[in-house]
Amino acid sequence: LLAARMFVVPSSGLHVQDLSQVCHATSSYDLTVQQDRLIFDRTEPAPARVVIASGTLQTDGQGVRLNAEDQDRLTLFQRDLLALVPRVKRVIDHGVDVAVQAVQDEANGLNLDTDTRAELQRRLQTHAAELHQRVAASQSTHDWHGDAANQYANQIISDIGPLLASAMGQQAINAAMSGDRQQAATLRDQAASLTGGFQPRLQQRLQVLRHEIQALCPDIQRLAELQQGIRASNGRPLNLVQVGQ
Repeated sequence: LLAARMFVVPSSGLHVQDLSQVCHATSSYDLTVQQDRLIFDRTEPAPARVVIASGTLQTDGQGVRLNAEDQDRLTLFQRDLLALVPRVKRVIDHGVDVAVQAVQDEANGLNLDTDTRAELQRRLQTHAAELHQRVAASQSTHDWHGDAANQYANQIISDIGPLLASAMGQQAINAAMSGDRQQAATLRDQAASLTGGFQPRLQQRLQVLRHEIQALCPDIQRLAELQQGIRASNGRPLNLVQVGQ
């Protein structure tokens, strides 16, 4: 939707069940929120740029004449969408916390040494704080396009991955040197589970966000209704938000 791309959780490299899945809401536009206006943009088709500001409408650089009712509806549209943004951000922040806790819980089952546990926790807290700050500062869905999210996820993985691999590798060496084949096999199983099974387990834990996203659906529906009947300068319906069944 307008903010569907903001439902990416870079710390996990996964997508939360977003508004398109839960609320059946989509948009072909990106959204940038400024203090006094909303800017919607896309590559094609026209209108490629829509600006809403205090009951006024501009599409592809041309002002659109509106009657009093449409002006009122656009004013409500802008007000309601601005009120929705911080609620979306709270869901994202919760998703970050769930993902970080999931990594921490996985690590707790690895029998890591005290120093490694402390370092892992420090790194996770640092990444979570950075991501929370990034969410708070973001005013555009352009900030959350796939490449940007994936790059951030890769940065986190490249930071904590070697830490865990080193700790588990040392445990395996110690087990092998002591002749404990059973322990060495257990460590291999743990490593395989961590790399191959973590994402499905994380996705399951992220289901806790579903009811929070569902709470946004009525407001998304209202946005779709408020725009109905308003047309761009080329005569086409705005269709900034589309809600299916």
